[in-house]
Amino acid sequence: MKDIVSTILSGEATSEDFANLRVPASYRGVVIRKEDEGMFAGMRSEEKDPRKSLHVEEVPVPELGPGEALVAVMASSVNYNSVWSSIFEPLSAFKFLERYGKLSDLAKRHDLPYHVIGSDLAGVVLRTGPGVNSWKPGDEVVAHCLSVELESSDGHNDTMLDPEQRIWGFETNFGGLAEIALVKSNQLMPKPGHLSWEEAAAPGLVNSTAYRQLVSRNGAGMKQGDNVLVWGASGGLGSYATQLALAGGANPICVVSSPEKADICRSMGAEAVIDRNAEGYKFWKDEHTQDPREWKRFGRRIREFTGGEDIDIVFEHPGRETFGASVYVTRKGGTITTCASTSGYMHEYDNRYLWMSLKRIIGSHFANYREAWEANRLVAKGKIHPTLSKVYSLEEAGQAAYDVHRNLHQGKVGVLALAPREGLGVRDHDKREQHIDAINRFRVTAR
Repeated sequence: MKDIVSTILSGEATSEDFANLRVPASYRGVVIRKEDEGMFAGMRSEEKDPRKSLHVEEVPVPELGPGEALVAVMASSVNYNSVWSSIFEPLSAFKFLERYGKLSDLAKRHDLPYHVIGSDLAGVVLRTGPGVNSWKPGDEVVAHCLSVELESSDGHNDTMLDPEQRIWGFETNFGGLAEIALVKSNQLMPKPGHLSWEEAAAPGLVNSTAYRQLVSRNGAGMKQGDNVLVWGASGGLGSYATQLALAGGANPICVVSSPEKADICRSMGAEAVIDRNAEGYKFWKDEHTQDPREWKRFGRRIREFTGGEDIDIVFEHPGRETFGASVYVTRKGGTITTCASTSGYMHEYDNRYLWMSLKRIIGSHFANYREAWEANRLVAKGKIHPTLSKVYSLEEAGQAAYDVHRNLHQGKVGVLALAPREGLGVRDHDKREQHIDAINRFRVTAR
């Protein structure tokens, strides 16, 4: 690995230099083990500890197939699907690998007694398989995490509808929390030159997810002037939704859970911020009963920020805890877009407020290649900035996942893989200065 790292850090190596590098037989990756599937049986989600299930182990480099690339991973990040993998929820990730392994002889590579997880990376292409023409060894890249087969007509208008669509590093093996990763070439995008490796690795999944959910025609189709309610607006997903709303001329109403997180939203440029803990919103009277009076109180508070207008778009991802309130506060004809469900999958809402007011609920899941490319383009142009709050080493990935699971983080959590320290990989120093100014305003630094 030393030759690979030194060649990357030189910043002067050619594609031929990278093609001549020896790819090692094995690499270190963050894995879960199939033998541990039952280790948290009977425990509540919040009691499960990713530090006990995530291990850094030496694993063989996988066979490179057609249309694929091996990437030297300089940095990665932790997403909530990494937490799900680590606690074996909503079901064991090995069920995904078993199903994928039945698809073809080549897919059998993924069905192993260990799973290298991780759905983000920034790094350098080492090798490409047959049929790859757009990328070559030495290209500095980031990856979006849609792995798709595209053998069915169903996915050709929107690859997210392909019946064999999977999230790389979650439903496939050889993910990005590792020194080397295996990706399909149509996952790759150019690394923004003004970002360090760890910054470039941070936006991939969450920025693309937020873009599809909020901006794309496959999501809410946000337009200028829209009032957009953003739950968890300073977090790994919500911070990108907040930035996209501001960059697109919309009016984000940011919901957070602490004064520190409220300050982050204001520093991004948001003016309407609700600290739901400070204002004491409790949308459930008990485990089985919601409180419509709290929905109404919440709606009145929102209208104080909007000049009396209701919400056009709700950016939903907490799920069960907030969904009833989200449906209620949306204006007539408005849209609730939902992904994930970090507080629970079984949503409840009063359907009278949906059907009688012609509201829409749109399910949104990650993004197709075009949406991910556009989201990455906004980062490369300096319109959207990674909100990276803390960086861990590969050995500390269990602690990083623990912190995300316990909501102890702000913004995105990065993980260094081959990069020996933070701050490396910047190529465009002029744009870098603009980025640093913006990040300093956000009060979420990558240093």
